[in-house]
This record gives sequence, structure tokens and C-alpha cells, in this order.
Amino acid sequence: MKTSGFIAASLVGALVASAAPALGQAKITAGTLTCRGGEGIGLVLGSQKTYACRYVSASGKLSEKYEASVTRIGIDLGVTESATIVWTVLASSDKLDDRALEGNYVGASADVAVGVGGGANVLVGGSRNSVVLQPVSVEGQTGLNLAVGVAEMTLR
Repeated sequence: MKTSGFIAASLVGALVASAAPALGQAKITAGTLTCRGGEGIGLVLGSQKTYACRYVSASGKLSEKYEASVTRIGIDLGVTESATIVWTVLASSDKLDDRALEGNYVGASADVAVGVGGGANVLVGGSRNSVVLQPVSVEGQTGLNLAVGVAEMTLR
């Protein structure tokens, strides 16, 4: 158990460091995106999982539903039952257009779960690649899984 915690902490630290270039441009917190789902089986070379998501603007005036499809390319071994990912949505303005989060996102990701686990994901994309999704809380996922690689997420 201590080894998996060390691995998870190391992976999360590496992800935070890798996000620095993507955050180089001045960004403002536009809101929060919460995604639930992700049940599935990881295969050796990757996986694809779906999530139901809700975006809430920082002002609380805008709330939109999205469906997310996450593809991980790299090592992904194990089974996960459920996950909740909460992202801070960063953009050049705190007032985003309707459906501004729709689009493709790419970035680095890492997850470790033995029973209840955690992970981190930093993704850049959306409308004209102007949105950064930064994890607010690590994934709460149940199952037995180790996943490291590049993640791509499509929001629609």
C-alpha cells in the first residue's frame, strides 16, 4: 500500500510540473466542470471511458451538461468501478460563450487505485484551444488500476 501511495504522489507531482507550459498564458477561473462515470477495464495499450459532466460558471449563472469521452494511450491495466473528477476551468475570461467547453482536449494523466485511489489530469483544448482543465480534486475511483499515459478527452 505504501508503494502505491508513493507511485501516485510521484505521478501527480510530475503532472503538475508538466502543466506549467500550458498555463503560461494568463488564465482566469471561469468555473468548475464535474464529471462522473468512467467504469471500465483498462487494456495494456489504453482505454476509452465515458463520463456525464456538468459545467457551472464561476458566477453560478450558467450551468451546462456535457458528455465526455476519455481515451488514454499508454499503460492502462485493471478494472475501475466509478470515478468523480472535479476540474477548475481556466480561460482568458470568466465569461465563456454557451457550449464553449465543447471540443477536444489533450494532456498528461496518471491514476493509481487499490480499493479507493487517486489521480491527476491536466488537459488543454476546447473552443480554439483556449481552455485549460486543471484538477481541483483528485479522482475518487474504486477498483484495481494503474494508468499512465497521454489522455485525450472530447466534450460534447
